[in-house]
Amino acid sequence: MKQSRHTRRAFNFAAVASVAVLASVAGISGLQAQQKTIKLGITLPLTGADADDAAKIKNGFQIAIDEANAKGGVAGYKIETVVFDSATATAGQYDPAQAATNTKKLVSDPAVVANLGPQMSGEGKAMTPILSEADLATITPSSTNPDITNPAMAGTFKPKGKAIYFRTVTTDAFQGPNMANFFAQNLKVKSVYVLDDSGAYGVGIADSFQKQAEKDGIKVLGRDQLNPKEADYTTILTKIKGLKPDALYYGGVAQAGVKLAKQAYDIIPNMIKGGGDGIQGGSFLKGGGFPAVEGWYSTNAGPHLTEDPAAAAFVKTYQDKYKDVPSDYSITAYDGAEVVLDAIKRVADSGKEVNRANVRDAMQTSNLKTLQGAVSFDENGDIKDRTVSVFQYKHDAKYPDDDLTHQNPYIGVAPQS
Repeated sequence: MKQSRHTRRAFNFAAVASVAVLASVAGISGLQAQQKTIKLGITLPLTGADADDAAKIKNGFQIAIDEANAKGGVAGYKIETVVFDSATATAGQYDPAQAATNTKKLVSDPAVVANLGPQMSGEGKAMTPILSEADLATITPSSTNPDITNPAMAGTFKPKGKAIYFRTVTTDAFQGPNMANFFAQNLKVKSVYVLDDSGAYGVGIADSFQKQAEKDGIKVLGRDQLNPKEADYTTILTKIKGLKPDALYYGGVAQAGVKLAKQAYDIIPNMIKGGGDGIQGGSFLKGGGFPAVEGWYSTNAGPHLTEDPAAAAFVKTYQDKYKDVPSDYSITAYDGAEVVLDAIKRVADSGKEVNRANVRDAMQTSNLKTLQGAVSFDENGDIKDRTVSVFQYKHDAKYPDDDLTHQNPYIGVAPQS
């Protein structure tokens, strides 16, 4: 039917008015959506010696956040991330000073209600006083130094009193001693030489290993500290060779660990060698390579998860999305993000404001079923599970050299006593 000019004008006016109303509504909706956005920090050493392991952790965090946003967010909130690299070129690995700087930036943004990370305990020690003053909780899937959550050191690391440093792995108060028990009971080690890399994590885990080794009747023939920036450890290794210990234990991360593995292969190739979770991962495997890393034992401060049927869907998602193999700490990262997201949901559902203090309080009372089992915390923020898992690097030609699951197979749980 042909319209009159008057009818067409009326129709055009109505259409314009309708578009204006829709635009206004869209603007309000956009504002509401913006108001319903909250942020989580992610702080990890994404460059330098530990970048491979950090990427696996970041990816675990991101999968949980992406899954939540794909379902419409958490209690109506879209989750955004603010990502900081805590490594510097000067350090060649994580840098505590950079971690502190990043944390100050996070706490200056009121939209950030929690943080995910750090990877390293040296970062954690620099971050926690700042986090405490701001009531900004963090959850780490891999940082294990016990000082940070030790009540005796609360004045240093949580000056405002409340726990703000939560973990989805246990601490070196268990990881170091349980590995000493493994050396004594499973490997029948009678003497050992201990090294550390001078970092907070490395010194702490080496101390706890050494103390338990002595209790287990293992003779500690000596202790030295490696400078991660030095290139040559042959003098120390030659001294160790002359002392003829049954085993070498290294407390530290990949920057010194990779050089140690390569040089130890040349000087003490047949000695039993092991360390903690600082050498359990892609950074040590890819950096050292075979045959240098062959035979080294390592631990994770939690249960072995990547081959658990309960985690099969996560592993597939990870491989499809990132074309890489996850680590166990990818899964403890995923679980850590789930804890934070669950805390946000419980705060929102209770009618309280979704802010830092309320999210922290909700995290403290977590009892969440995750891929690693039920996650709950003691009053200090430490996970209640104390499992420590043992692995050994063994080259398997059927799989790619950087396939962590198959080139560093799981042996079992380290003895707790």
